[in-house]
Formats: sequence, C-alpha cells, structure tokens
Amino acid sequence: MFYNVISIRQDFPGLHQKVNNHPLVYLDSAASTQKPLQVFKKESEFTLYQYAAVHRGIHTLSIQATSMMEKVRQKAANFIHASSAEEIVFVKGTTEAINLVANSFGRKFIGKNDNIIITEMEHHANIVPWYMLSKVIGFEIRILSISDTGKLKLEKLNKLIDAQTRLLSFTHISNVLGTINPVKEIIQQAKTLAASYGTELHVLIDGAQGAMHSIVNMQDLDCDFYAFSGHKLYGPTGIGILYAKKTILDQMPPWEGGGSMIQNVSFKNGITYADAPWRFEAGTPNITAIIGLGAAFDYLSEIGQEKAFSHEEKIMTYATQKLKDIPALVLFGNDKRKGVISFNLGTHHSYDVGLFLDQYGIAIRTGHHCALPLMNRLNISAACRASIGIYTTQDDIDVLFNALKRINTLLG
Repeated sequence: MFYNVISIRQDFPGLHQKVNNHPLVYLDSAASTQKPLQVFKKESEFTLYQYAAVHRGIHTLSIQATSMMEKVRQKAANFIHASSAEEIVFVKGTTEAINLVANSFGRKFIGKNDNIIITEMEHHANIVPWYMLSKVIGFEIRILSISDTGKLKLEKLNKLIDAQTRLLSFTHISNVLGTINPVKEIIQQAKTLAASYGTELHVLIDGAQGAMHSIVNMQDLDCDFYAFSGHKLYGPTGIGILYAKKTILDQMPPWEGGGSMIQNVSFKNGITYADAPWRFEAGTPNITAIIGLGAAFDYLSEIGQEKAFSHEEKIMTYATQKLKDIPALVLFGNDKRKGVISFNLGTHHSYDVGLFLDQYGIAIRTGHHCALPLMNRLNISAACRASIGIYTTQDDIDVLFNALKRINTLLG
C-alpha cells in the first residue's frame, strides 16, 4: 500500500511553521522526533479527565490510571515482541535504562577480576555508566574497534572475549554514523565464544536509534537487555523502556529505594521488595508520559511500521546520493546507513554550518553528538548530523542540499 507522507505530515503540527521566515525543515529527529496530534490529545485527555496517582488507590480514578499504565506496559512488550509485560521496566529513557543495568546487574554480577566489552561507536550513555562502575568495582573495560568505514571489527571479538567476560554492551544503530550493527549475529557469536570458556555472557543493546528505525523482536535477537526512549519514537520526553529477560530481572536487586517498589518495610524485620519489574520503579512514575508513549505505539502500529521504515530507507538513499554531489562535503560512515547522515563541509566548523542552515529554517544537530571517542577515531572534533523521521520528504533533502551549496559558496 502507498505510504502517503504528505498525509502523515498533517498529524505533526510542529512541522507546519516558519523559522527565520523560512518553512521549517526538521532534520533533527535522531535527537528527538516531533510528536503527532494523537499523542498530544491522549496526554491532554488523561491529564484533564483521568489523572490520578497510580498504585494502591481504591478510588475509581486511581484504579483506572493504574490499569491504563499497565496496558501501556503490555503495548511496549508487544511493540518489541517481548515474551511478557513483566519484562518491561518504565524508565526515564535509554540513559536511565543503561544506568539501571549497570547499578543493579553490574554491581551483583560483575566482579573485580572480570571484564566487559563496549565499542568505539557508543554514545556516552553506554560508556560513562560503565566507567563509573568500574571505578568502584575495578573490572576491566575492553573496546571493540571500528573500521574506517564505520563497521565493527567483529573478528576481534575472539581476542576480547575470555572466561572473565561478563557483558557485551553495544548500540543497535550508531547515532553518528547510522551504522546498522548485525545485532543477532553479534549476540550469537559472543555467547558462543563465552560458552567455549564454560561461562555465560550477557548482552545489552542500546536501542535508542534502533527501535525508531527498525522492527525489533526480542525473541529473535535473544539479547538480555534492550533499552530505548519514547521521545525518539514520536512519544513524550521523560519516558523510556528497559527490556530484560524475566529470569535475569528476577535476580537483579533494586537500585533506587522508595514507594511502590516494596512489599513490606519494618524497622524490626527489615525490607522486602516487590517483584520485578515493579521493584525497579521507585516513586511516582511519569504517568502522563507513559500514557503518551502508549499513544505513540498505537500511532506507529496504525500507520504501519514496515511502510514507514521503507519510506525512510528511500529518503536515506536519496540524501546520500544528493549530498555526494557537493564536492567540498565529506560524509562519514558507509552508504548502508539508517536514520542519520553525518558530514562536514570543507574546513568549516560544524557549528558555523549549523547556524547558517538555521537561517534558512533547517534544523540539524552539530557537535560531538555525545560520542567523543568516535570523534577521536574519525580524527574530527565535531560533525554536522542530519537525521530523518517518518515524516521527512525528498523536498526536505533538496532544501538541505541547496542550502549547503549556498553556504559553501558564501563561506568560500
């Protein structure tokens, strides 16, 4: 069936405005997507007429709000094909999800003499928590490097994994290069290598970009953890999902204490915690955002993910071909990229390029993209990044192309 991107764009009021007297061309979806009316309406309806604190309430509004929240937990499980809703933990976003795994699973299952593996292309959210934890515990962090074309050097896993390797944590899709990592193959390779030493290795996937540009299936991937954010999936900020296999989640201790995550608290008899996943959701959750995320899941399901992602692939192919026609422009990564296209324009600093583009109403992201080790690997300090969503059109790419040519002429 034909994907009507013009019709889709009507659902996104934020796209229909002028910036600096030019129609907005929004090419910063990797940082945060625009939100459809359906999400705003669901959040507004809940806040105006159905809002109440969840858990333990005996009045009607509280019971209804709790039921609505738990239905979104099931929607999240369905969205990523988890085996049950009890494998879904509500978090603030991908960053908190990774920190949760580090401070719960990591503190319990990673010892001083152990090691973990991350990659050269990771976002800081999948680097910093592990270094913070390593400072406390003392384990080694090993780095899987990348090739000049931005692909992981998977042949090096043989030397990195040994009997003391407890975790492999890597991104599904690079937020800078758009590299699509062969997640299933990497998981199988890593776990087979660990098994040859008679040990078990767990795998965490940073799915912040992966979940927004591909259909993910936990049953097929067989990862132990998968994390993603709502605001990159046309939902609200301040809400995300941590998937974890139930058998692992049941063994993990809570990392935050407070209300809602306990069974009993006694000065005399101590504290007993709630079952997973609720033991990881201390305090009052971001209920309105959870409801909004549920609406985003519904929206993506209704428009058809496969059709939307097919449209995105066509836009990325077009963008790659188009930008290659600017002689001074340097593209990073390889042509098999998803969602993002990073570049620099001659010797001009990315900030200058970004500021000029903004004068033409074009929104891109500039800087190190929370990936300084990757910037060092590429031997650059910063880059421009244009990123797309389900609403991006070829016209958007044409506007970017023409503006970059104009800027290159102006800057000389």
